[in-house]
Amino acid sequence: MPSDPHPPFGLRTATLLVIATMIGTGVFTTTGFLLRDLGSQPAVLMAWLLGGLAAACGSLAYAELVAALPHNGGEYQLLGRIYHPALGFIAGFVSLVVGFAAPIAASAIAFGEYLNLALGSERIPPLVSATALVIGASALHSIRLSTGSRVQDLFTLLKALLILIFILGGIFVVIPEHLLGDEGPPVLDALFSPAFAVGLIYISYAYAGWNAAAYVAGEVRDPGRRLPIALILGTLTVTLLYLGVNAVFLGAVPTEELAAANERVGHVAASHVFGASGGRLLSSLIALGLISTVGALVMTGPRIYEAMGRDYPAMRLLARRVKGGGPLIAIWFQTGLAQLMLITASFEALISYAGFTLSVFAALTVAGVFVLRVREPELIRPYRTWGHPVTSLAFITLMVWMVLHAIQERPLVVVVGAATVGVGWLAYRLARRSNLT
Repeated sequence: MPSDPHPPFGLRTATLLVIATMIGTGVFTTTGFLLRDLGSQPAVLMAWLLGGLAAACGSLAYAELVAALPHNGGEYQLLGRIYHPALGFIAGFVSLVVGFAAPIAASAIAFGEYLNLALGSERIPPLVSATALVIGASALHSIRLSTGSRVQDLFTLLKALLILIFILGGIFVVIPEHLLGDEGPPVLDALFSPAFAVGLIYISYAYAGWNAAAYVAGEVRDPGRRLPIALILGTLTVTLLYLGVNAVFLGAVPTEELAAANERVGHVAASHVFGASGGRLLSSLIALGLISTVGALVMTGPRIYEAMGRDYPAMRLLARRVKGGGPLIAIWFQTGLAQLMLITASFEALISYAGFTLSVFAALTVAGVFVLRVREPELIRPYRTWGHPVTSLAFITLMVWMVLHAIQERPLVVVVGAATVGVGWLAYRLARRSNLT
């Protein structure tokens, strides 16, 4: 968007946006799937630690890129500038389908499930409450930008407080023997298994959002200084919270019960920590926290499509805003796609699809630090990646390892992800043709 003399977002909102986008369905839902596939509590904890370290390394690299190129659009702007406009466009298209619409749908599904768990019965069909949440968040962020950001900050703080309460309460009921995982397979066998690499796809979905501030870089005050702080501080905060909450999950709940919980793992663990009534209370707080997640995704994603709409005449409607509000058409376009996914896709399929596809583009973006330093050494960089090239190479290596194992173990997910990229390429060709006519 054009340069704003009074950008609406400060360090607090940018940092909380990272935290809100990261703390979503993943932390409350994926540990059950991981334990089912790995059978080892220490391996599951190691997966969460490794995912956090990878996200931290990624955020260090993104911080350099967005501080030097502070424009809305995330990977669309970065990959288009670093490599080729076609790759940037495909990244923007993938962000629409995989990076935002799919996680919005997954978060809304989890919201519907946890809302019923909080109520103690199937009073409201999850699809109905999920639909209402997505539409409500879209209306809020499209009509009044300042109100949307304040509501977003409030729900994010409540969500972080919820996790702290859960960790502090759970410390007293953790059984150390559960964390040691004596009944499962040897830890090293689990760590080097294909299932561990594929499990990291679930983890990468849970950590997705560490780059959220990059999508609104053009609307952050003093981006060269504040964006790196927001990205790094938000990622490290969430990593610590994730490790704490998963230690409680794995230490307080019997293995068989946790592995069978599927996406309701947060409710099952809360019931063991606080009892049945406490479990319902915490489920209600989780539902409130998921409101923040959906709001953050609704807030950040459309900035990508808005940037694409400014660059391609065939998509100019996506750049339309109402006075004082967000990108109206882009928000509702994203909402429509998320609603379609709500109806047609399962929760586990959505998170596998999102985790795999986003890992590919995140690795390409981090590799852009190497490319840009060689090609544009004189570019002003208010921040330079700490630990580069070690941290950047570690991130890229882990992403490549995950992707290679996913090709072997989850071929259908890979095919769908590749098909999404193919459709993005066709969309680019059509949009580019409109620029030439």
